[in-house]
Amino acid sequence: MVFFYSILDFVTYILASEKTANLYKGHTSNLIGRFKSHNGLSKKGWTVRYRPWRVVYVRFFATKSEAMGHEHWLKSGAGREWIKDHQKAL
Repeated sequence: MVFFYSILDFVTYILASEKTANLYKGHTSNLIGRFKSHNGLSKKGWTVRYRPWRVVYVRFFATKSEAMGHEHWLKSGAGREWIKDHQKAL
């Protein structure tokens, strides 16, 4: 039996609403599960109102604190400006 271990277990991501121009930024250690939650499993919360979502940006990190730091940066003025400058590529 072969086991694969990834040193990049944490993800910062951006979701784009397919109905509106809204973006959601977050971090997780389970991108597929989190994506399913945003798109169908959750019954309440901000993301429920803007479904369906699609993943437009993913960056992997070795630690949770790095992923959280990058999410925090994406939500800052500099991060929002970076997203605006790169939105056509997202």
